[in-house]
Amino acid sequence: MSEPVRHPPHAPNLFDRALRRITTVWRDMASAVGRDEDESIEAQMQACLAGRGGEVSARNRAAKLAETYLGLDAAGQVEFLRTLARFDADPEAITAAFAAWQKAETPKAKVKAREALRRALTPPRARLLTQFTTIPDGMKFLVDLRARLLDLGREDAELAGLESDLKHLLISWFDFGFLELQRIDWTSPALLLERLVAYEAVHEIRSWRDLKNRLDADRRCYAFFHPRMPLEPLIFVEVALTEGLAGNVQKLLDPKAPVLDPKKADTAIFYSISNCQRGLSGISFGNFLIKRVVELLSQEFRNLETFATLSPIPGFAAWLAEALAGEAPLLPEHEAEALRKALPGEGRAEARLAAALGQAGWWRDAALARALEAPLVKLCARYLLLEHAPQDPKRARDPVAHFHLSNGARIERINWLADTSERGLRQSHGLMVNYLYDPAKIESYHEDYAGSGKRNASTAVRKLARGWH
Repeated sequence: MSEPVRHPPHAPNLFDRALRRITTVWRDMASAVGRDEDESIEAQMQACLAGRGGEVSARNRAAKLAETYLGLDAAGQVEFLRTLARFDADPEAITAAFAAWQKAETPKAKVKAREALRRALTPPRARLLTQFTTIPDGMKFLVDLRARLLDLGREDAELAGLESDLKHLLISWFDFGFLELQRIDWTSPALLLERLVAYEAVHEIRSWRDLKNRLDADRRCYAFFHPRMPLEPLIFVEVALTEGLAGNVQKLLDPKAPVLDPKKADTAIFYSISNCQRGLSGISFGNFLIKRVVELLSQEFRNLETFATLSPIPGFAAWLAEALAGEAPLLPEHEAEALRKALPGEGRAEARLAAALGQAGWWRDAALARALEAPLVKLCARYLLLEHAPQDPKRARDPVAHFHLSNGARIERINWLADTSERGLRQSHGLMVNYLYDPAKIESYHEDYAGSGKRNASTAVRKLARGWH
């Protein structure tokens, strides 16, 4: 999930310029339509559906309608969407078409009746949404429209139906076969580089120097694009070429660290994967992206032997806080006794552990960090390997773990104090995990997890989780 858009310091606001450019284009197209007696939003939508004047007029009317939407305030845009949502399928027409299909006797009659039923089930609003794809930046307009509907539709059944229709259209338009994989480097257009900064959702890009470091010779960045959104990445992955598994993200991203000759690297570390378009939520590209990038890197660098991630564990701290507050013992007795001896205070080992983690800057205290390392790493192994989503025992509780296990990775190593940023400490008490992508086993690991919920892991990680069921 992407964070709110951020702009790098001292950078011109290219987003606003792009928006002004496209709205100017729409305004010019809209002016060719002329004025009708009824300029209401509903009348404009009716005119788009009527298709008067041919293909060019239809595009101009769609541009006018899009311009109208962007010119409204928040309340006006909601009313616009409600008006659009009311262009739904006719229940009586559906009932009649279904009855005709049931009565059809010959194969030819059934085909004809089924086609009539399909047309009856397709709401006019779907045709209207499709018209927006014909205008410049119309696809991006629809993606952003769905992002708005995702918020509004949670408590509004009418808008939820419109959102569902738009999602099904986007699924077909953003099929993997239509997407283009591109490498982003320092020579890429400035607008694209700014969007990279804005959409980075895992490790914030703090400056142009930071960005340049992430695009250096021993770094790679790849993104999926749609042909109708050429400067709008859908999802991107950042890769570091290293010697051995990386176990600390601050060291990995240190702009002062020497640049490694890529020919000396034996490992590709995927350290950040960011979805860029909230309007495409629920439409997955990540599994295709990682596999394609593994293929490309394997072709470019024959010296690479290992493909792995350095990933956050965003749900660990929340799960641990809940578990520590419970009545049941969380640690085996011998480990609980060792923790009571290591940590001052009264009461159960779980209470002392919670109190220690609540201390500001606990990780800077070397003695305290040593006392916490073994129990936290073991508890993290339990969380990753054994804890499941509340409604699905086959699904890993942690969303990032679920993502990588679904893609065919295995849990390779848990790294202590691997991310000491504010976010890293808040989400996972500084722990990170390496997920290993073995090209020879990706498909079998994917089938293991998708079929039975089996979570493949290294012997070391399984040993850490031993003793829990």
